[in-house]
Parts: sequence; structure tokens; C-alpha cells
Amino acid sequence: MNLHTVEPSTIVIVGVTASGKSALALRLAQQFDGEIISADATAVYKGFTIGAAKPSQKDRILVPHYGLDVTEPTHSFNAAAFKQLAQGAVEEIAKRKKLPIIVGGSGLYIDSFLFDYDFRTPPDSLLRQQFNKYSLEELQNIAQRKQLDTNGLDIQNKRRLIRLIETEGQTVPKKDLRANTLVLGIDISKETLQTRIMQRTACMLEQGLEAEVKALSQKYDWSIEPMRAIGYREWRDYFSGKKQLDEVREEIIAHTMQLAKKQRTWFRRNKAIRWVNNYNEAVVYTTTFLNK
Repeated sequence: MNLHTVEPSTIVIVGVTASGKSALALRLAQQFDGEIISADATAVYKGFTIGAAKPSQKDRILVPHYGLDVTEPTHSFNAAAFKQLAQGAVEEIAKRKKLPIIVGGSGLYIDSFLFDYDFRTPPDSLLRQQFNKYSLEELQNIAQRKQLDTNGLDIQNKRRLIRLIETEGQTVPKKDLRANTLVLGIDISKETLQTRIMQRTACMLEQGLEAEVKALSQKYDWSIEPMRAIGYREWRDYFSGKKQLDEVREEIIAHTMQLAKKQRTWFRRNKAIRWVNNYNEAVVYTTTFLNK
């Protein structure tokens, strides 16, 4: 990137799953004439809607969204792809004099943009082929044996586990925090979060999550990446008759809480995040940032 290029002012909203990030982003976008870029590792896939908690069509009409339904479920999408998508969307939004707002809980996606990660180092192709033959459990055991830090990593994601092992836990080269960027984090108690996760899971079931996953499972293999995401993978034994609906619901809640714990650990490492407890605090930070 040209050293003389001025980065467009950008708001980034982070937080654990079900903390209210999307709602905050939508309100800020309406108040400050913004457009939203989703940083969610499942929402990028077409057809994965209810379980991915994608914004409603009504919300997408209110405020333009980027990063949703951008690739087929059988295609690979990673942090490098997200970084490219986000940078392009920020430039496009800024050219139209709108405020880019990135929102999501995928820590690696967020950091790839914030710290301009360098993804140019290619993996060892022969080693990658060998790792691809291993089962998910075997890869988890290798990571544990090597004492690699899996905080913030979805250990159900085979591709990310392989990358962790390949790099011996070393993160990709990164730069200083992106200029002209305000990073807001939603602060939420564990008790409140658990209630919200239970309510959101119930809402997803009411919206037809079971039917969505059933249709997807008839179209795709359970091994593809989005089918291993929380909200989807828990249904596999249900459809084969080995699990009851109540068990599926409880597993989704438990897995979501586990994910939130990892996300919290990941985001707490970033000292640039301004943690907020309500909308008014976010407005104050945003107003100050835009008027500087």
C-alpha cells in the first residue's frame, strides 16, 4: 500500500457471539450514514442463513451490507479472502461518502484487516496433503501434543487446525493498527450473554433452523466447512435418529457459550478496543472519532 495513501475512516465493531453487534452496527449506520461489512466466517456462504444469524432482508434494505452470501458452500473462504473483500468494500463505501462499518466476531478476519496481515507465505504442499488425510480428532491431538494455543480458534474447523500446526502456532506477519480506525467492543456479562444465547437459539428454531439444516444436509456433505459450524453440525446425529431435539438445542447453546469464551479471550488481547456497555457510549466514541 502506498505510504501516502490516507486510509478511509472506518468503524469496527467486535464482541462475542450474540452480544448485539449487528444491532449496534445497524443503529450506528443509520445515525452516521454508514454501510455495513460483515466479518462472519459462516455468513459468507450462500444458503446458510438462520444458523448464521444473518441480518434480515428488512435490515439489508435499511442499510446496505457486504460480506454476506459471497461464495458457494463447497468453496473455501479464509481470512486472506476476507481481508481483500473488506478492503475493497471500505474503499467503495468511502468513495460514495458513506461510513464503512465492519462488524463481526471472527477474530482472525477482523485482525487481518486491522493489522494488514501478510498472507503471502505459502504452505508446504506435501505437508498440507499429509495433514488433509488426518481426521479432525487426530489434528486436535497433534495441536494439543505440540501445546499450540487454540484460544480464539474453532477447533472443529479442520482447515484452521492444519494452518495452526503448519505454522507451529505462529501468527502471520502483521503491521501496526490501521490508521483512521475506531474499534468498539461490546462488553456483556456472562449471565446476560447466556440468556441471550438461549433466547437466540429458541428464535432460530422458531424461524425454521431444523428445516434449513435438513435441506442443506441433503444437498451438501457434512464435511464441508459451513456444515461444521455451530448451529449446523449439532443436527447430524438428530437426522440419523441418534439424538432428540432437546439435545440439539442444548448442544447449540453449550457450543455457542464455548465459542464466546474463546472470542472473549481473543478480543481482550487487542488494547485498541474501546469497550462499551450501551448505544450512547458507542455514539460518543463515534462522534469524537469522526470530528477529530
